[in-house]
Amino acid sequence: MTLRFGPFELDEAGRALIHAQREVALQPRVFDLLVYLTRNRDRVVTKEELLDTLWPDVTVTDNSLQRAVSMLRGVLRKGGMDGAIRNMPGRGYRFCIDGGSEPRVAAPETTDGQAPDVWARAQRAAAVQAWDEAAALFEAADTIRPLDGADLHQWALALQCTGKADAALPLLARAVSAHTKAGNVSLAVIDAVTLSCLHFERGQAAIAKGWLARAEDWASEIEDPATTALTLWMKSKVAAFDGEPEQALSLADAAYSTVRHRDAVGIEALSLAYRGFYRLCLGDTRAGLADQDLAATMALSSGDIDPIVGGILYCNILWAARMFGDWARADQWTLGYQKYCTESGMELTGSCQLHRSEVLGVRGSLGEALSRIQDSLARLTSDAPWAIGDANRVLADVQAAIGNDDAALEAYEKAYALGWCPEPGHAMLLLERGEAEAAYTSLERSLIGKTWWTLQRRGILFAHLALAAAHTGRHQQALELIEELSGSPDRWPMPSIRALTNEAQSVLADVCDEYDSALRHLHLARQLWSSIDGRVQAVRLRLRIAKLQLAHDDVRGASAEIHAAQLAAGELGSRKFEAACAALRREVDTRTPGRAA
Repeated sequence: MTLRFGPFELDEAGRALIHAQREVALQPRVFDLLVYLTRNRDRVVTKEELLDTLWPDVTVTDNSLQRAVSMLRGVLRKGGMDGAIRNMPGRGYRFCIDGGSEPRVAAPETTDGQAPDVWARAQRAAAVQAWDEAAALFEAADTIRPLDGADLHQWALALQCTGKADAALPLLARAVSAHTKAGNVSLAVIDAVTLSCLHFERGQAAIAKGWLARAEDWASEIEDPATTALTLWMKSKVAAFDGEPEQALSLADAAYSTVRHRDAVGIEALSLAYRGFYRLCLGDTRAGLADQDLAATMALSSGDIDPIVGGILYCNILWAARMFGDWARADQWTLGYQKYCTESGMELTGSCQLHRSEVLGVRGSLGEALSRIQDSLARLTSDAPWAIGDANRVLADVQAAIGNDDAALEAYEKAYALGWCPEPGHAMLLLERGEAEAAYTSLERSLIGKTWWTLQRRGILFAHLALAAAHTGRHQQALELIEELSGSPDRWPMPSIRALTNEAQSVLADVCDEYDSALRHLHLARQLWSSIDGRVQAVRLRLRIAKLQLAHDDVRGASAEIHAAQLAAGELGSRKFEAACAALRREVDTRTPGRAA
């Protein structure tokens, strides 16, 4: 079935939405939402019906639907059709087409005399960030008369903003050639670095380094702080990839110093964010966080940063927050990045979906996290194939929280096979299954080496290793790890790390029959997770508290914890926690109340 409305054509069978003779990228559930609304456009569709249809057998909140509707409206807005989805207060949504709407993009069958008009319309579309329209118009103009370097750059930018980075690669190569022929060296450097970055994200390090070498050679011919800083920033990325974090930090610092207060806010913010990232990797946590937060604030307050630079900036900050277990900060900047993408007319990248998935998983929106991570996996194949292993790690974490242990182990194994460390989630699942030695061994292995991946997660891995060491009778090692983590609050101030060290201390206290101390540390751990809305871990710890209380005949205290855990488990949609609550409830029912909590 094909439906035409306004400037759009919906090909249901081919799962494609066409606008201006080009396919519009839609997330799978957003496409399904459009199909369902158009099929039922003769009536109001309730929110409950849409939730049941789009997320079958998955518990999600109204926010998931509202987000999908907002994303769909953003796509339809490009053709002036965002008003077609009408919110009926208290009832639901209806798809309405009042008359028709003329396409905003002319067919590309134009004559040479029309070229200036098409070019001007392309420029206007790019200026208002109507990226799909701009890309189609630049393509039409290019068929009439080859575009110059600046227009090729804008065309490539439009394609990147709509999630078509692969299509941008040949245009950027053409732009570099056009710039060099016209003597615009600084513009050639910018596009050469962009090519280097795109190839780098695709795991094509040799090609990336080739383009970077060309950019650096050209930049050496001119005295331009912005282009010099841009090449230094890209060199810092390569150094980090090659396992040289100290050199990466030095290069990022040089980039920032070169361009600071030089009216080039984009590269200034980028170099500052990456300097912060490398500081975090090398243990200078507070300075690193300060760098990154300042860089993000600069981006938010500036109107001069293009969407791709903004996207790289935010992605780096979100990545660092995730890797350091700084979940409250990760949530804040993820929401900020989503808003940035919406306002910039950008498609959410696979990396952005990956970031959001992990935050949602930690915070307990398991159904939505599962949906987003599956969408991320589909997008990362072209966006950033190097991150597919990490996406499988996050998928495994979500499956483990739901209670799908076999699916979780399979995803952890796939992450490892793709060269990605599956820890610490893999070890935590092994601990739950009673395989403490295997958990300890796996965590120890994850700390081998000095790659950027290992360095940036050192604190969170140490904290989990302390817990595994306590569970395996390695009490002295557990104490040493706890002392190192607790004694360096400036380096590892994250609540998640402090929660894990308190949990390890509880295990050690329980071994020594120090019940009050063991219980106190578990409560502290639970409170720390709750302070950053880490609901999955908070429920897990409530169950541990209840088990400890039952072991010491505190039935009333255990009942209170089980009740709280049961309420949260139902909201999370975790079969594992619901089953654990039911088992503990049955044990309580066979006991008589002991001392009060």
